[in-house]
Amino acid sequence: VAASIGAGLAKAALGGKVNGQLVDTSFSMSTNANLAIVTAKDPEGLELIRHSTAHLLAYAVKELFPEAQVTIGPVIENGFFYDFSYKRPFTPDDLAAIEKKMTQLAALDEPVARRVLPRDEAVAYFKSLGEHYKAEIIASIPANEDVSLYREGKFEDLCRGPHVPSTGKLKHFKLMKVAGAYWRGDHRNEQLQRIYGTAWATKDDLQQYLTRLE
Repeated sequence: VAASIGAGLAKAALGGKVNGQLVDTSFSMSTNANLAIVTAKDPEGLELIRHSTAHLLAYAVKELFPEAQVTIGPVIENGFFYDFSYKRPFTPDDLAAIEKKMTQLAALDEPVARRVLPRDEAVAYFKSLGEHYKAEIIASIPANEDVSLYREGKFEDLCRGPHVPSTGKLKHFKLMKVAGAYWRGDHRNEQLQRIYGTAWATKDDLQQYLTRLE
């Protein structure tokens, strides 16, 4: 639909709103609906960017530290975080390397593809990857529900979505700090490492935010 309106809009499209529901650009419309194309200029577009940048962070961590396990990575005010289980604390040098890897992966402009699995199949899949935290999260979902997974390159993550259509849409981000966080927020559980980042629609927006923090 975006392409039928214009090539510029098709290039700028990050997602859509169908009858008020945020969806991927790959979403198929089978009936007449109220449609809005979402770009980086929209608040929903910025949320898509931040959500997808959290996945890009996890992708980069897995590339650099294959033994790390991924847990959760939500959008927060001005950015996102992602919690990881790893055998040692991440250092400032690690953070710089992860951000560099994120930039390299974004430059590949890899498509972000969605697929749906039955819950139990998804649990078995993540267990086979050694991602036991992810398997535990999925196991808490009702057995009769399907779960959606999103893949970019070699990395696939559990997620309701939606996401930007490709990693090339993620250009203006910065990793901010590492902090401790307990699994499921319970101090009796293992302490994880939480990497915080910020992501914006434009270079100017990112720079303005970083300047305000100085």
